[in-house]
Amino acid sequence: MFPIRLTDHLDDDRTRIVPIAASGPLSHEAGELSAEIDALAEGCAAAGDVTLLPRPLRRPRNVVLVGVGAGDEAGWRAAGAAAIRDVGPGEPVQVMLPGEGAPDAVRGLAEGLWLGGYRFRDGREDRRSAAVELISPAFSAYVESMALATASARAAWLARDLTNTPSSLKNPAWLAEELVGAAAGRTGVEVRIRSGAELDRFGGLRAVGGGSVSPPCLVEMSWSPAGARTHVALVGKGITFDSGGLSIKTREGMKRMKVDMGGAASVAAATLGAAELELPVRVTALLPLAENAVGAGAYRPGDVITHYDGTTSESTNSDAEGRLVLADALGYAAAELDPDVIIDLATLTGANTVALGHRTAALYSHNDDLAAALAEAGRRAGEQMWRLPLPDDYREHLSSDLADRHSSPIRGAGSVVAALYLADFLGDKADAWAHVDMAAPAWAEATELEITRGATGWGARTLLRYLERLSA
Repeated sequence: MFPIRLTDHLDDDRTRIVPIAASGPLSHEAGELSAEIDALAEGCAAAGDVTLLPRPLRRPRNVVLVGVGAGDEAGWRAAGAAAIRDVGPGEPVQVMLPGEGAPDAVRGLAEGLWLGGYRFRDGREDRRSAAVELISPAFSAYVESMALATASARAAWLARDLTNTPSSLKNPAWLAEELVGAAAGRTGVEVRIRSGAELDRFGGLRAVGGGSVSPPCLVEMSWSPAGARTHVALVGKGITFDSGGLSIKTREGMKRMKVDMGGAASVAAATLGAAELELPVRVTALLPLAENAVGAGAYRPGDVITHYDGTTSESTNSDAEGRLVLADALGYAAAELDPDVIIDLATLTGANTVALGHRTAALYSHNDDLAAALAEAGRRAGEQMWRLPLPDDYREHLSSDLADRHSSPIRGAGSVVAALYLADFLGDKADAWAHVDMAAPAWAEATELEITRGATGWGARTLLRYLERLSA
């Protein structure tokens, strides 16, 4: 990421960004610019509004007024994203901070600057040459806010980079190695990769990955700080490309299926963020990685699959592959890890988009407290989700004559039934589990607020906020 520094030194050779609220300028010092700013402030106070203050032959060379709306964290995040897009890449920038202590404002602003300034290239190079400076006479009070913003934005950038990478490069082995590299040097983070015979009990993962020349694998990433009293298992769907298998997708339905590992990317990024912040919460991330391809080894509609927990699923649609790999990982987490909480994140169903549109994920849980905590974490992160029901009478849609359950019924309520299917693999951990179907918000067709066109990295910041609250 490009650098953002805290300082108390004004530099007239940099573009100056002045935040504006309904009450007027919020910076600690407007100086000689006060009259000019006041004249324009009323028209640019809404969050993300940007106005260039004309400065012919005067210094600073440019002044940009940017609205923060109500002045909450979301407003500052929108302001940061809008401002960084307006000045363009490489422009040296200073942003005036509020005169009074406002740690949430600083976190929102810094996250917005980084998220709005994101550009995908090859996932490695910095996209901006000049550092951004945040100006305050009391900048030392914002060091913790900047640390939180850095970890959150870094997690989102990593998730976006991995998800945006084309599947001509990204197969299960590539993604696993990228995660090993991302974890390198992180004290307390361990990564284990299972493949080949080590996947014998993971029947869903082996079935889904069986049609590809790129074999499947399971990545287990753990952050285990000393003294942690809570253990959270995070499970992320990791289909590096989804052709639909033998139940092949349409051309339109297939062209963005590099995004189908977005859940795995966000889960891994949040785990690394927890390590960066040294949160006192134990986190185990499970990432079942596979490519769902058409090939001689592809699993067939009508196949019966035996999962990690020994139960079976009848599959009549090989394009409902995500729930099969998640079933194995959830069964493993419940049986072997004994976590206090299990959360899975998945680009699971098109029904998520039908029900909730393109910006909102579907949230499922039997646990009211867990659901409320995740929804609040999403609200603070700026990632929307809406809780949907898990009605017992819909379980009849999962009944099968050949297996313990049917994985892909033809009837409606597709996102709900998929969640009920996953709940079947949790055993006595069902009341400690939440499922987030983030198929809709994982990709953005247009740039808006802190979201840039392309992969959004949705979920990484929400999960990190949730883990922060657990450690408070």
